[in-house]
Amino acid sequence: MTNLVTFDCYGTLVAFDLDRVVRASLNERLRMDGVDEVEFLRDFRVMRFQAVLEAYRPYKDVLRASLEHAMRLHGLPYRREDGDALVAAVPAFGPFPDVPPALARLKERYRIAIISNTDDDLIRGNVERIGVHFDYVITAEQARAYKPSRAAFDYALRVTGRTPDQVIHVAQGFEYDIIPTHGLGMRRVWINRSGRRGSSAYLPYEELPDLARLPALLDL
Repeated sequence: MTNLVTFDCYGTLVAFDLDRVVRASLNERLRMDGVDEVEFLRDFRVMRFQAVLEAYRPYKDVLRASLEHAMRLHGLPYRREDGDALVAAVPAFGPFPDVPPALARLKERYRIAIISNTDDDLIRGNVERIGVHFDYVITAEQARAYKPSRAAFDYALRVTGRTPDQVIHVAQGFEYDIIPTHGLGMRRVWINRSGRRGSSAYLPYEELPDLARLPALLDL
């Protein structure tokens, strides 16, 4: 059976910039006295991670609730349209420039798949913008579980009919992807676009700054 390369989507394949959307949506409210924009955006990221550790709910709800909680924490007035703007922005995010050519090259030898913390209708627009056919697009909505839960990866293995040793998982999310797949038995490649520090506690994994070098790493 042909080996499978699985990808995280947001931040790995797609330039997922929620910070930019939030800045544009909140605008003058982020400049209120006493609001530290850096701390606010950091807390919003933390709350999104905490939300996916809870019982499954649609990603749209995760986004809206995380934004509302972060805003209330920082004393910012929340409006329903703030959450709506965030959700509406997700399908419009397109790929990093290095992604389509790298995926096209990989398809010469491998099947490719996405495993993403999202809803089916949201990711459809992102996949269309990538412009490369995926053999599988697996979402949290289908799995009823979010990464870093092991259930999300177990579901992907069942759907694709692969064992871990037949999978190469490629992702930028250290907490969402690299940590939970440690010891699972798949080859893992960390796409470290931000140049952050990794951890030897979760080796072995390989590290690249972007997807451009992935075909060569996989002997293409």
